[in-house]
Formats: sequence, structure tokens, C-alpha cells
Amino acid sequence: MALEVGIVGLPGAGATQLFNALTRAGAQAHDLKEHVGMAPIAEERLEPVAAVEHARKITPASIRIVDVPGTGPQLLGNLRQVDALLMVVRDAGEVEELRLELLVADRDHVERRLERARQQAKSGDPKLRKEVADLERLLVHVEAGGTLAEYDEELPPELDPLTTKPVVVVENSANGIDLALEEELSELEQAEAAAFREGGRSALDEVAGRLKDALDLVTFFTAGEKETRAWTLRSGQTALDAAGTIHSDIARGFIRCEVIRWQDLVECGSRAEVAKRGLQRLEGKDYVVEDGDVLNIRFNI
Repeated sequence: MALEVGIVGLPGAGATQLFNALTRAGAQAHDLKEHVGMAPIAEERLEPVAAVEHARKITPASIRIVDVPGTGPQLLGNLRQVDALLMVVRDAGEVEELRLELLVADRDHVERRLERARQQAKSGDPKLRKEVADLERLLVHVEAGGTLAEYDEELPPELDPLTTKPVVVVENSANGIDLALEEELSELEQAEAAAFREGGRSALDEVAGRLKDALDLVTFFTAGEKETRAWTLRSGQTALDAAGTIHSDIARGFIRCEVIRWQDLVECGSRAEVAKRGLQRLEGKDYVVEDGDVLNIRFNI
């Protein structure tokens, strides 16, 4: 399943412009509905790896992007399942205003969960009564202005807080990124957009890179003549997790994993030369995937 990122911003800040620039979806800010799309993650190592395999198709890793039409507890509540937040602002003052909106949304979330838990706890279930006590202490902390990220005790597992998520701030200004321009360039062919930038990288590549850092991601590759593709995993995840990212059937039938460092594959020019030099190894399902690994997973369904 793709990682998911939510975009938040005050009215007119450019949240939907950022959504369009990332996804090329052409959404309209004035339609006041949730927008969902996929954004590719720029990866400079992908094409050299694909060139070795003479790949007919090159597919970058991607992130699912959700843009909600405004703020407020109900709208922001739609972002509780995302992995990180992109905060679009016009100046530093809006950062604090949005953080307050997230805090208010979390307070509303705790209040609603507490109300529900109190009703359920009337059954006398000790577990539910403990949850009520935990939520009551947490609500006192939040009402005093504290965030859930600052709470000293363990958070109740039933909650999906917003203020604990990684946040990447995108400033839509002359000192940051011109999102109106980036939205326009996203409507052009890649070659035209690159020519306009005179070969320079898109400012959005930096945003994707900052998201990758905030989520502590590593990139691995699957490479073949039919398709060479980049994928992302959380740092510390295993070869079995990588298999599941590709397809659940591959994880279910996992046997072993062939691992090559991307630099070795590119420098050697072929898998045969990699094997000849002893630079390919076999790993089991518990192998921790490293950034830049090229994986070939052996499996049997």
C-alpha cells in the first residue's frame, strides 16, 4: 500500500495548487471537495538502473496525496489515517495558526472518543473504564494547550492523532516555492517544463525529498527488461516487507531474496558481471533492506 500524505492550508494559501503540481490532477480549489491523487517521488538512481536492464518501462515510487477543502475538526479528521502532513503557508504566522487548528481537531477527537467510551463503559468492562480514565487525563492535557505529541503517558491506541504526525512546511511565496508557477508547469510535458527551468530540478523534488526524510524512508528497486521500478519502505523494514509492498502473493510465497547494490549493478553493467565479481548475495525474509538495494525476490505461490 502506498504511503499517504495529507495537504493542509488556510483558504487561499495554495493547498490545491500544491496538490495539482504534485499529482498533475487538474483539481479545482473552488469545488470544495476532497481531492485524491498519486505523486511520483523523484529518484536520480532509477534511470541508470533501468538502463542496465534496457527496461521498456520505468516507474518511480509514488505517494498518495489527499487535499481537503479547508480546515476545522471535521475536515481535518479525514486526514487521521495519513502518514504525514504537508502544511502550505504564505508566511510563518500561518504555521502557528494551522498548528492550532490541528490541536483543536485533536481535542475534538479526544472529546468524541471519550464520550463514546463513557457510553460503552456503562457495561462495567474494566478495560473500557480504564480507557475512560486515560482519556480524561489526556483531555485535561489537551485543554491546557498541550499537543498529543507532548503527552508524557502512552496514548490510547484507539486514537489517530494529527499533532503527532511528521509535518513538512511548504511556503508559497517569493521566498519559498511559487506554487502557481509549479501548477502551470505541471500541465506541460516534462521536456517542456525542464526547458523552462533550464535543466534545473523542480522545487517540488525538494518537497518530495523532505517528505522522504520526515517519514524516514529508504528506496529499493526491482529491475528487469519489462519494467524497472522504485519502491519505498520505512527504514528498518525487511525483505518480507518489501515483498508485501510489491504484492501480497509475493510475501506469502517468499523464499529468498537476491540483493545487489545499485552502484554495483550500474558499474558492472549487467547482472552476469555482478555475479562474476561476487557482488550479489542471497538474503532471507528478515534481511533489513538498505537504501539503494536492487531486489529480486524468489517466491512460490
